Amino acid sequence: MPLTMNRDVFITCAVTGSGGSQDRSPHVPRSPKQIADSAIAAAKAGAAVVHCHVRDPETGTPSRDLGLYREVTDRIRDSDTDVVLNLTAGMGGDITFGAVENPLPVKDAGTDMIGASERMAHVAECLPEICTLDCGTMNFAEADYVMTNTPGMLRAMGQMMTDLGVKPEIEAFDTGHQWFAKELVKEGILDSPALVQLCMGVPWGAPNDLNTFMAMVNNVPDDWDWSAFSLGRDQMAYVAASVLAGGNVRVGLEDNLWLEKGVLAENWQLVERAGTIIENMGARVIGPEEVRKQLGLTKRAPVAK
Repeated sequence: MPLTMNRDVFITCAVTGSGGSQDRSPHVPRSPKQIADSAIAAAKAGAAVVHCHVRDPETGTPSRDLGLYREVTDRIRDSDTDVVLNLTAGMGGDITFGAVENPLPVKDAGTDMIGASERMAHVAECLPEICTLDCGTMNFAEADYVMTNTPGMLRAMGQMMTDLGVKPEIEAFDTGHQWFAKELVKEGILDSPALVQLCMGVPWGAPNDLNTFMAMVNNVPDDWDWSAFSLGRDQMAYVAASVLAGGNVRVGLEDNLWLEKGVLAENWQLVERAGTIIENMGARVIGPEEVRKQLGLTKRAPVAK
């Protein structure tokens, strides 16, 4: 397909993620205050959207604690900096199998499987504008770990998002995930136009070569909004590739820890660099109010305690 460059681009900053990066860089935020402060700094640097996970403040390990999500939300909402809040809903679908000859029972360590309502509890309380919907099951890099999102689970969670008035950001790690996302729209579970994030280079999903990337782009319906990212040293290259192909961009410490070789990044620095790339391409970085208007989002206060 011919490329139509995006001239009005929004930047999402994925602030901390749920990977084991907490001991690889001192800049990976752990506590709710650190996560919120890093999100606010990213917003001041030009991010219109901040995508947030939470971590145990002491160990830095990923968490589903509702109180931590609420504190992050309150700190961001109570700040003087406006930003679109995007909370993950991807936690709670983890299975780690036993040895290859004895896969059952599954291992307690690394397995965290809960129901749809529990996976959505923090979204229902915090009421972000956006939350993520990982639209498929996938083998990750670890030998026996599977990110599990069944069609039934996705239908249930997608309907909850729609009923709450929180826009799903469909996270597509491969073309089959896009196929199922289109089915959710066809069934009326998700509203159209939808929002999709193309997740490139995550083992073992879609590799981040440009042929695969354009296959993913070509599978996004014309009226949908989309963004894309890749990992590590390819993060900034995909800023340019996504804008050129007509999309928006995501950067942040969830996906890449480095500003350049030997220099660990902070979130705001990655956002600032992405903004420079976008503007040098002749495009414009847009802010949270324009994003809300474009995506049909409503900023709301969390549910009263």
